[in-house]
Amino acid sequence: MADIKAADVSKLRKVTGAGMMDCKKALQETDGDFDKAIELIRKKGQAVANKRADREATEGAVLAKVEGNKGAIVALNCETDFVAKNQDFIDFTSKILDIAFENLPADTDALKALKMDDETVEEKVVEQVGIIGEKIEIGFYDKIEAGAVVSYIHPGNKLATLVGFNKEPETQVGKDVAMQVAAMAPVAVDKENVPADIIEKEKEIGREQARNEGKPENILDKIAEGKVNKFFKDSTLLNQDFTKDSKKSVRQYLKEADPELKVTGFIRYTLAQ
Repeated sequence: MADIKAADVSKLRKVTGAGMMDCKKALQETDGDFDKAIELIRKKGQAVANKRADREATEGAVLAKVEGNKGAIVALNCETDFVAKNQDFIDFTSKILDIAFENLPADTDALKALKMDDETVEEKVVEQVGIIGEKIEIGFYDKIEAGAVVSYIHPGNKLATLVGFNKEPETQVGKDVAMQVAAMAPVAVDKENVPADIIEKEKEIGREQARNEGKPENILDKIAEGKVNKFFKDSTLLNQDFTKDSKKSVRQYLKEADPELKVTGFIRYTLAQ
């Protein structure tokens, strides 16, 4: 058996992120062959991933990054809050986010296929499963491009937002709108952006509620329209009450700040509570 030096163990740990004992064992099992030891640790990651495939990964970190006219959000899921709060896990999520931001892939599958050092992002995630011992997966990825983009990450890294504007907003205005999206979870920018199937669903809910309250059939549609208008006010960004001043809407707040400033889109993602 090869003489396993502490320096080799430390080097392997630095390359793979695995624990010191795991690195020493891998080197012992491969008779000191560094490349084979790396491969062994990666295979262990795949084995652990297979064993934990049916586990729930509802914790994790949600991070966002913006620069100029583009932004990206990535959520990396894990099983426990203990792992989610670990700085190494957060740093690993940040590395994936950097790759997503630089490349702006079309979707999560495309992100997984991108290169991360000498492997793909997906292979690196599997490798982390073996190192950490929990199910880890990319739970969400999306991007936005606009005249200017502002991000907000809620303390604790469980929720993040991106908001696109037609032009650069004042710093406080951009932050206020990004936090509004985080706090109030709108479904669309304005009422004309709400998908038709959601509007029809809200109408049907309104009709059914009115019917259950004993209202006449000939006024159900009118009541349903009223319910939909309330839905627009509560659930579309520009029509919502501004969280810092409920006497005005977000639309009014933006108009007062800069009449030419427009919200072009937003992304909001939060871990399941």
